[in-house]
Amino acid sequence: MSKALNTICALLLSLIIGVPGSDSNAQNAERVTSLTLAEGWQNVRDNCTECHSALLITQNSGSKAVWESRIRWMQETQGLHELTPELEESILNYLATNYGQKASSRRAPLKNLLLPSNPHGTNE
Repeated sequence: MSKALNTICALLLSLIIGVPGSDSNAQNAERVTSLTLAEGWQNVRDNCTECHSALLITQNSGSKAVWESRIRWMQETQGLHELTPELEESILNYLATNYGQKASSRRAPLKNLLLPSNPHGTNE
């Protein structure tokens, strides 16, 4: 996205969100971006949503190392620009804190006694 287009998008977002500092503006920002409003969210918005929707971020999870590997992949294959160490640290901390590794994203398997009879053999 061009710098001029980024500026226009930021201006439009600021018009939608309103004046910084009010609680309703913070709620609007979260609703518009879908990102959790916490330290570093603006860095994620400004650098990550240039190429993809914030929904792609919020639907994922991972440890700091997992998020870092995703950034490296985007830099190596998708044209993501180099990030300063401070900016990258801010982004990684935000992502790991707010979209951290989940213990499991699948439900536990059903017990055999709850499964229907297998017409081709036994339930094992």
